[in-house]
Amino acid sequence: MIGKQLAHYEIVSQLGKGGMGEVYHARDTKLGRDVALKLLPDEVTNDLERVARFRREAKVLASLNHPGIASLFDLEEADGRVFLIMELAEGEDMSERLARGAISVDQALPMALQISEALEAAHEKGIVHRDLKPANVMLLQTGRTKLLDFGLARAYQNEDASGDPMMSPTITAAMTQAGVILGTAAYMSPEQARGKSVDRQSDVWAFGVLLFEMLTGHRLFEGETISDSIGAILHREPDWNLLPANTPPQVHQLLRRCLARELDQRLKDIGDARVAISDAMSDPSGASFGLAAPAAGATGRGWLVAVVVALVGLAAGYFIGGGTQSESTPPPYRVLDLGVELAPGDRQSDGVTAAIAPDGHAVAYAHDGMIEVQDLAELKPRKLAGSEDAFAPFWSPDSTQLGWFQNGRLWKVTAQGGQPVALCEISNQIAGGVGASWGDDGRILFTTGSSAVMSVPELGGQTRVSFALPEGVQDIHEPFVLPGG
Repeated sequence: MIGKQLAHYEIVSQLGKGGMGEVYHARDTKLGRDVALKLLPDEVTNDLERVARFRREAKVLASLNHPGIASLFDLEEADGRVFLIMELAEGEDMSERLARGAISVDQALPMALQISEALEAAHEKGIVHRDLKPANVMLLQTGRTKLLDFGLARAYQNEDASGDPMMSPTITAAMTQAGVILGTAAYMSPEQARGKSVDRQSDVWAFGVLLFEMLTGHRLFEGETISDSIGAILHREPDWNLLPANTPPQVHQLLRRCLARELDQRLKDIGDARVAISDAMSDPSGASFGLAAPAAGATGRGWLVAVVVALVGLAAGYFIGGGTQSESTPPPYRVLDLGVELAPGDRQSDGVTAAIAPDGHAVAYAHDGMIEVQDLAELKPRKLAGSEDAFAPFWSPDSTQLGWFQNGRLWKVTAQGGQPVALCEISNQIAGGVGASWGDDGRILFTTGSSAVMSVPELGGQTRVSFALPEGVQDIHEPFVLPGG
């Protein structure tokens, strides 16, 4: 194709090739400008209905005018070929940059801000990208980012397969026959992976996956096969420990909101992501998020439940070598006020039971008849659906799941929420020492406060006695599993 001419476009060089077509650097001989020319694959060119749909989509997409979105100029036909004429965005795409490793927080956040601004502009016009991934983000030499192939995924699909993951532009039959597998499957939203319809919240999910990869250098839902990737999207929890230590708390919160599998828990508007990133850039410490140390002498009314979290390095600040106290002043404790008032004399066993996640990122507690989770990077707690009348919450060792006691059963649910799962039946005779501990060997130990120490597999099933009541002992309170079992 190099040196040939299609209509009034002279082909200069090839920029890329994949299942969605071949992309060339071309010269518009009429207007004297350089453009990107994308030849559509034969499966589209030979389908008159899909060509007509491309024309309809192109008309809508051509209305997008934003510095962060590569403009679509025209859809042309010449010499039996159908091709798109687009703005030529020269630079390095994000996938090429990420092949060299993670992007620093200081560099990644301005990029993410620009991406969110571009998505917001399109969403305001009712246009969804549908195929947001590193290969569709161009890093220009000017320092700006530009989104490519905006909205074209819909035009590549069959009319009745808007949400079918097997009709994704990177998973079509023609592509798999050619042995071409790109990264789209790893960036699908759960609803798209399940074959449901796609909307702007799917872009929010993909944005979260992309931002996580930018900050960590790790593809979040990578798999050896497309099925593996889809399985990971539907079931695997992100490893939040991969995020850099200097990731602002606002970004931690944003990622958790973007990557919530349930739509009613996921961030609704990418504009909120733009605001969160802007806040993180102006206040990296998260002081305005209520995570700064409280002022000296601060007081409050009544008795409040508070969780005190030591900052990293506190122990090192107190001691040097063989127990010698350091002369330097240790960092202050960070206090999170849950805002749950207790009258003098109230106890946790009276209803306000709390549990800190093993990784320290959140606190779960019973309040107003439900289990609430307060993430340290979020402003407000979230109530867990299905936890009415639940109490005594406890965490899994990896901090991704929560358990509790409720209506004569032991239950568990993912920490982000979802449908609770009953693990086993327990006695309704609950005393003050009720509690459970989730071991890293897959067992959950529990006691009702008037029973022996029982155990149940974390997947649910039959309970068994792990530690019987010794003679003369009436009850055992709140068991705790030591690391390693």
